[in-house]
Amino acid sequence: MKLEEAREQFIQAWGTLGSSWGINKAMAQIQAILLIAPEPLSTEEIMEQLNISRGNANMNIRALIDWGIVHKVYKTGERKDFFTSEKDIWELARRVATERKRRELDPVLKMLQQVSKVDDSSSREVKEFKKITASIEKFGHKAASTLDMFAKADQHWFFGLFTRKKR
Repeated sequence: MKLEEAREQFIQAWGTLGSSWGINKAMAQIQAILLIAPEPLSTEEIMEQLNISRGNANMNIRALIDWGIVHKVYKTGERKDFFTSEKDIWELARRVATERKRRELDPVLKMLQQVSKVDDSSSREVKEFKKITASIEKFGHKAASTLDMFAKADQHWFFGLFTRKKR
């Protein structure tokens, strides 16, 4: 397989994977292009490679910067902005996990805390509602705790958890 074909397959697959994670395809493809690019790229280069509009490129680059996984790079003598992706896959995974927790899990936990204050009547319906929402909240807090531990963990310690021999 030639590099260009492999590169195109990677970008398309990363875009599809990103869609499964809840981000739009163009955003994931931009991140893929920047991830595999040996040098920072300009907005124009990204637009050309993906055949997307300037607005689409700018909006998605800004979103990737907000996630902390794409960075603006200044090149001496250039007037354009250039961008690069976080290349350390461990750090990339940590930032994505942290951001997804902040955007997705934290609001759900806040909502569960609010709905747990439902009328304290002793009806069967209220008891079942409280039981289920408390169970979901408990699971959510455990997931949040695990994600916090992952975000703070050293790569070697984390992978050591999975490769430790049982006695």
